Amino acid sequence: MRKTIIIGTGPAGLTAAIYLARANLNPLVIEGPEPGGQLTTTTEVENFPGFPDGIMGPELMANMRKQAERFGAEFRSGWVNSVDMSERPFKLSVEGLGELTAETLIISTGASAKYLGIPGEKDNVGRGVSTCATCDGFFFRNKKIIVVGGGDSAMEEAHFLTRFASEVVLVNRRNELRASKIMQDRARSNPKISWALNRTPLEVVSGPLGVTGLKVKNNETGAEETIATDGLFVAIGHTPNTRFLAGQLETDETGYLLVKPGTTETNIPGVFACGDVQDHKYRQAISAAGTGCMAALDCERFLENGQAEDAEAGLQLNEV
Repeated sequence: MRKTIIIGTGPAGLTAAIYLARANLNPLVIEGPEPGGQLTTTTEVENFPGFPDGIMGPELMANMRKQAERFGAEFRSGWVNSVDMSERPFKLSVEGLGELTAETLIISTGASAKYLGIPGEKDNVGRGVSTCATCDGFFFRNKKIIVVGGGDSAMEEAHFLTRFASEVVLVNRRNELRASKIMQDRARSNPKISWALNRTPLEVVSGPLGVTGLKVKNNETGAEETIATDGLFVAIGHTPNTRFLAGQLETDETGYLLVKPGTTETNIPGVFACGDVQDHKYRQAISAAGTGCMAALDCERFLENGQAEDAEAGLQLNEV
């Protein structure tokens, strides 16, 4: 039985592994099908402190893993099919590894960006297609950008990208927007934002150097056209990776794990959540790493206090 198992290997999970390993708790880290999380699909990361010249996303994740391994963290690859949190120790059913048990769990499985699912999209991630304006907007200075989406996130990303782009075209499948009125008004008042509403994206067009346009269908006329662009930002939301938990942990209305304010504690004692799986607002590598540190410290204190409480309870029972 392990003292702690970390599920997920993005910046949050790896930071938690570093801290727990340094505390001699020998954490086991379960890697899913995408070790390193979303940063492994990012090219250059320029906003992570300590790298004045930037660093490639996969390299940053590889370095964080090496750091955790150096202190004694163990990594195993496998798909977590289910977790039983009804009692401690917790039981995990992991494809390829069988059943594992742990006194504590750290959930850092992240959230997956929703994509349009059209030809050319996934092929050009990192070559002009992005799902994070704050991560990649800087690379599109004085360029034309398309943002796809109609909710608050799309309005916010479009507005943010006008700091860098010469023009931002907001594409939405419908004439109506789902965004709140205040967010719509803010976007409509921005002179750098133009609109291509009631248009369905069909294909991401690219050349040797990356994205060159977005082919869309005019839903009113049925005509197809290609909107020229240097970059495409997909802003149609994220899905937290929590299905394997089968509803055992409390979530908000969109599925993100809820934690006790100021901590990483979930509604089940001994289970902690960090990174994008519990953060639908910031979704940055540095903020994820920060919550990974918090989760490790919360976990370490829980193990210390829990062992003391168990021992005290045992003594009381003996006295009775």
